[in-house]
Amino acid sequence: MIVAETETLPARRGKAVRLRRGQALKVINSHGQQVVDSWAFNAADFSEFMSMEHLRQVLSRIMPRVGDPLATNRRRPILTLVEDTPPGIHDTLLAACDIWRYRNLGCADHHDNCRDNLFAGMSGLGLVPPECPSPLNLWMNTPVVDGLTIDWRPPVSRPGDYVVLRAELDCIVALSACPQDLVPINGVGLTPTEAHFQLLG
Repeated sequence: MIVAETETLPARRGKAVRLRRGQALKVINSHGQQVVDSWAFNAADFSEFMSMEHLRQVLSRIMPRVGDPLATNRRRPILTLVEDTPPGIHDTLLAACDIWRYRNLGCADHHDNCRDNLFAGMSGLGLVPPECPSPLNLWMNTPVVDGLTIDWRPPVSRPGDYVVLRAELDCIVALSACPQDLVPINGVGLTPTEAHFQLLG
């Protein structure tokens, strides 16, 4: 398998990559506590994209496992989760952070956010997504407590943990090193860090 050079996903920033069907993307939680929001768009038709609402229905679960297809809003696989260490805890419930989320948390000034990172990452390829779908929030530890309440906890991941996502369609995958520093989803230190990724195949 051909492994491309390791690329950095800078803290608080976003990037996007093109994947051909059969290629895979390895996303690495380099320092162990960083949430990475992830999206995938059909390269031939951006109106089809990985959808958490549809994924939960397809899986009848709120978290994917190794071997699971990651479904689009047309209920067909766009990616498959082929590796996940140890396996990880990931979130499919929550929307990407955005300027309005930070305003709700009391931040009056501009705050880096995953929604803007999606558009910036796609712009780096000369592309514009039609919207910001709810992402697959890699390593985000937000369990549902007592069947009703979402808790905001630090990741349980370790430095070097990773996922591998295989493309089932030609697609664009966008990643954001989540800038959240007001609640501890990026660790109790409230300090977003860089992550890394590799294109495989």
